[in-house]
Amino acid sequence: MLVLMLAAGEILAQTGSRHLFILSGQSNMARMNPDLTFTPYLQGVLGSDQVVVIKDAQGAQPIRRWIDAETAQPGPLYLRLLQKVRDRVGELKPDDSVTFVWMQGERDAREGLGLEYENNLQILLARLRKDLRRNDMVVVIGRISDHGLAGPRSDDWRAVRAAQERVAESSMLAAWIDTDDLNDGTGPEGTQLENDLHYTDGGYRELGLRFANQAIRLHREANPPAQEKANPVVQN
Repeated sequence: MLVLMLAAGEILAQTGSRHLFILSGQSNMARMNPDLTFTPYLQGVLGSDQVVVIKDAQGAQPIRRWIDAETAQPGPLYLRLLQKVRDRVGELKPDDSVTFVWMQGERDAREGLGLEYENNLQILLARLRKDLRRNDMVVVIGRISDHGLAGPRSDDWRAVRAAQERVAESSMLAAWIDTDDLNDGTGPEGTQLENDLHYTDGGYRELGLRFANQAIRLHREANPPAQEKANPVVQN
C-alpha cells in the first residue's frame, strides 16, 4: 500500500489540480466518518491542499430518492448533493479530477427492487456526469454486504450485489469494493455484531481505506507515468 501511495502521489500531486471526492448513499455511508481514514489516506497521496471531500448521505433511502428512472429526473437527495458540490467548489476546472463514491442499495433490496437496480444506478451515474460535465468521472461502488443473503429478500439482495458488480466492471473508470467482512465484531458502545446490516467501528475505518485505495488505483491507471505512455510495452 505504501508503494502504491508513493507512486500515485508522484503522478497525481504534481499537477497542482484539485481532486474532488463526492460521497453519497444511505446509512453505511452516513455512518462512515471520512476524516478517520478516507481523507487522511488521500491527503497523504495527493497533498492536503488538493483534496476536497464532500459527503451527503441519508439512511434508509432507496435509489429513487436520487433519481427517477422512468423520467431520468433527479430526486431530492440528488439535488441536495449537487447543490452542496456547487456551493463548495463552484465551476470545475479542466484539470480537476472527480471521483464519485457510492454506498447504497440495501433499501432497494429490502423493497424487492433488485432487478431494477442496475438500470437506476446507470442512469444516476450518467446524470451526475452530465451535470458536472465530467465524462471522465471515476466511480467507486461499495457492494452491499452479505447481511441479506439468507433473508426473505435474498434474491433481491443478490440482484443488487450483482448489479453493482456489473456497473463497476463495465467501465475502466469504475470499481467496486467488498464489504462482506466489515459487519462482524465490535460495534457502537461495545455491542457485538454478527453479519449485521451496519458495520463495526473498525469496519467503517476499513471501508474508508478501501474506497480511497480503489480511487487512487483508478486514477493511476487512467494517468500512467509519462515513461509508460512514451514507451508502451509491445507483446509478440
